[in-house]
Amino acid sequence: MNDGSTDLRLNVIERAPEGDVPAGPPVVLIHGLFGRARNLGFIQRQLSARWRTLAIDLRSHGDSPHGMLDYHALAGDIVETLAVHDALPAMIMGHSMGGKAAMMTALLHPAQVERLVVADIPPARTGHGNSDVAQAMLDLEFPRPLDRKSAEAALAAVIEDGGTRALMVQNIRLGDDPGWTIGLREIVASMSNIESWPYIPDGYAYTGPTLFLRGANSPYLRAEHLPEIRRLFPRFELETIPDAGHWLHVEQPERFVALLKAFLERSF
Repeated sequence: MNDGSTDLRLNVIERAPEGDVPAGPPVVLIHGLFGRARNLGFIQRQLSARWRTLAIDLRSHGDSPHGMLDYHALAGDIVETLAVHDALPAMIMGHSMGGKAAMMTALLHPAQVERLVVADIPPARTGHGNSDVAQAMLDLEFPRPLDRKSAEAALAAVIEDGGTRALMVQNIRLGDDPGWTIGLREIVASMSNIESWPYIPDGYAYTGPTLFLRGANSPYLRAEHLPEIRRLFPRFELETIPDAGHWLHVEQPERFVALLKAFLERSF
């Protein structure tokens, strides 16, 4: 399943307990589309009291290099970066697009993934209009100079939800030379890859412990996806978080972290 993409060295935010670095696999946290490592700060702070943790910026996101996105390439980036940080094998958690990247990493490099947590995304096509929104953001013209209030006002024309606008403002360069700090052009060009999921032939199942977490109010992970999840991740478990949608780790952070910790600590 290797498409020959060139791996990129990704930006990493690392936290660990005070004193000696604990033994055992580190925990790796992977954000979703338009996110960045520091968006997972609450989760990382909770886990870093017990484990060495690494939150990463995927390519074209945060402070990582820009490049076209597909899940083979993202998996290569992740393994290359973790190898440089001497953080393999690892326990990996990914949300949304990051969940797809985490799944592909486990399927292509199973010996490097001790446990897998996938937050509210199935191994399936999950397009929900992101392409139109991303193109509209790319077409925005920002006033000069640009402050945060003006950036939010500009985004309001294409993004209705206030929380999503606040997330996206983090990806904008303010000041006299405004613009996008992320690789938005590459993201737009890659959107068909991001929203899709490649065919996985028989023989690429990940047999390690796997936890799927879904929001009860989210449309993403549905009963129809369970047969494919079972084929690719035969040791999977599924937990549903009440009163949460696709942003389940933001809407119910304590419950999300509690389930994550319990899974990471459990003996198999």
